[in-house]
Amino acid sequence: MRFIVRVVVNAFAIWVVTLIPALQVSVTPFAPGETLQLVLTLLLVAAIFALVNTIIGTVLKVLAFPLYILTLGLISLIINGFLLWLTAWVTSFFGFGLTVGDFWWGVLAALIIAIINGIFGIILRPQRQRQRD
Repeated sequence: MRFIVRVVVNAFAIWVVTLIPALQVSVTPFAPGETLQLVLTLLLVAAIFALVNTIIGTVLKVLAFPLYILTLGLISLIINGFLLWLTAWVTSFFGFGLTVGDFWWGVLAALIIAIINGIFGIILRPQRQRQRD
């Protein structure tokens, strides 16, 4: 259930990023013209992004731990941009999916996606029941 919520939130965040034309990030649906195809493409791209972030992102973050300390966490922007670029590269094999114009625009897009994911993480986080004495 958490994975599905994560994919839907990622799909929304990617959609929001594609609405900003200056970022040079776009999603090409598998069939032109239909809203349903765009939504399904966004969900597929978000699922791939979640898998890339979970598998490869975890390995990169463990390996780059000394750089996290040296840069006070700023290396995470570069790593997240790389993971978004990697997702665009993987989806390019399908003939549709995510397109990132430039690596640095991808870094900025990944920052916006992380902010949106953080906001939704706070909103959708289950509230723990407080035990009363």
